[in-house]
Order: sequence, then structure tokens, then C-alpha cells
Amino acid sequence: MSEAAILIEGLSKVYQGGKQAVTDLNLRIPRGSIYGLLGPNGAGKSTTINVLAGLVRKTAGRVSIWGFDIDQDPLNARASIGIVPQEIFFDPFFTPFETLEVYAGLFGIPKHKRRTMELLEAVHLEDKAFSHARSLSGGMKRRLLVAKAMVASPPVLVLDEPTAGVDIELRQQLWSYVKKLNDQGVTIVLTTHYLEEAEQLCDRIAIINHGHLVTDQPTRELLDMAGDKSMDVVLRQPMEVLPSDVSDWLARYHHDVSAEMVNPTRLHIRYDKKKITAGDILTVIEQAGLAIVDVSTHEADLEDVFLRLTKNNPEASLT
Repeated sequence: MSEAAILIEGLSKVYQGGKQAVTDLNLRIPRGSIYGLLGPNGAGKSTTINVLAGLVRKTAGRVSIWGFDIDQDPLNARASIGIVPQEIFFDPFFTPFETLEVYAGLFGIPKHKRRTMELLEAVHLEDKAFSHARSLSGGMKRRLLVAKAMVASPPVLVLDEPTAGVDIELRQQLWSYVKKLNDQGVTIVLTTHYLEEAEQLCDRIAIINHGHLVTDQPTRELLDMAGDKSMDVVLRQPMEVLPSDVSDWLARYHHDVSAEMVNPTRLHIRYDKKKITAGDILTVIEQAGLAIVDVSTHEADLEDVFLRLTKNNPEASLT
């Protein structure tokens, strides 16, 4: 089980006309993990996923899925991965039951081994099993795509923006099922515009930009890169300038902490949590004779890390 679920070595893709979508990309996605693949629009995420799906031919590099090289053993490689695309596309005149049955037939799965109703129940579509797919809501159609991707029980599932346009309740149902699959040993690869999803779900996250790998780290280590934390301190008495005790202390630690007076009774303070604690700051404020009414803190999150790592591209955004 030490072998990677997906191994990408030196992957490059140049489209006709000379557009370089991916450049010398190297990724090793561990088996049994929930792995986030993030980046701004046009970063190369979709091209990479389409190479895995067999929809795009790579220009250079080596790719294997569950140990099967996509060039040398394409059938086993393709059978080892299920793809849930961004686009919702299937025959609108088929029922969900028929959609999964036809797909199972394409994989050569005998009828007695098919799990059609089990999959529909897993994605909460059993009551819609025999309704035309065109009558399903957007969230239901997306869940049907997840069930379709799991028809052949692949060990790897790729979710490309799976919760786009899905309401909160359906999103939670989808992630509950994804976590259940992961608990059963399925490796999940996730792309998403919702950074809080990646932060909460992923064991490891890679960020790509302009087709290049920017970072590939465990999620906790990636979040620790941010370092910055901020707090808002509400004071009882208004003031025009900071007391000298506070301003002198800030001057000594100017690399690690900064303060801004938002208004006469509110201080916004940003600090490096690796060097300074909230307790240190509050102690200095209280020792200066300032009465504190309220304190609120903000921890740097994945969006802060993303913006920092892609700051050389001012247009980089996940939205």
C-alpha cells in the first residue's frame, strides 16, 4: 500500500497553437488520502484531470493510476479511477437507475454484481430511481454523477468542483458520503473553489499556478505557513493615540506585530503567532492602563496561504 494512488512525473501539456497548460508537473497522491488540488482559474487543474480521465493526451511525462501506467496499461488505469466532472452531462431521458445500469454494462459488470440501487441509496436518490433524469434538480444531478463514477468501484475518485451550485444541505450530504467512501479505503482527489472545504476535508493539498506546482504539503503544515493572526480589541475609554508603553513595545517587535486604530475605541492588531501570543499583547495593553471591553481573533486560513503563494500573479483567485 506504499505505492501512490496517482503518480505524476514531469507532466507537460502544450495545446495546438502553443498554449502551455501544464509544465513539468510532479505529484504523488498517497493511497487512502483526501487530496486537494487547488489553483486559480486556468492554472492547469482541469487539464491534469482530463489527462487522468483519458480525455486529453499529454505532451510529455509519465502518469500512473493505482500502479497502472496510462500509456502501457490504459484499460486498467481507466478502470481504477472514477471522475466526477464539473459539467453535468448525461442522457436526460434515462432514469437514474437506467443511467447506472447502462454505465455498468459499459464496464462489463454482470447484472448480479451490479450495485445500482445501493449506489442510489448512498447518494439519497432511491426515491428518484425511476424518474427521468431531466426532472432532477441540479444538486440531484451532481449526486447522480458521483454514483455514476462509483459504478465500477474504482479505488480512486476525482471530484472536480463537486459542490458548485449545490446548497448547504446537499453539500453536507455529499461530503458525508465522500468521507464514508474514504473510510472504506477510496482515495479522493478534490478540486474546489470553496477553500473551507479543502481546509476541513483534505489530508494534503497541492497548489498549482500557471501550470507549475507551487506547493504540495500536508494541510496542517500549509496552514502553519500563514503564521499571521489578528485580533480586534475594543477599549472602554476612547483615545486619540496609543499610550507610549504600547507604542514603544510595538516598535521593539515591529517585525512580528503591528497595530492600527480603527476608531477611538477599537484596535486592530496583526501578529505572528509563532513569535507573539495574544496573551502577550493583552498584557501590554492592560499594563498601559487601558480597560478592555471585548476581544475577537482571526486565524489565518487557507485563502491567506493561497494568496501569499500566488502573489506574483495578481489575477490569481479561486473565485
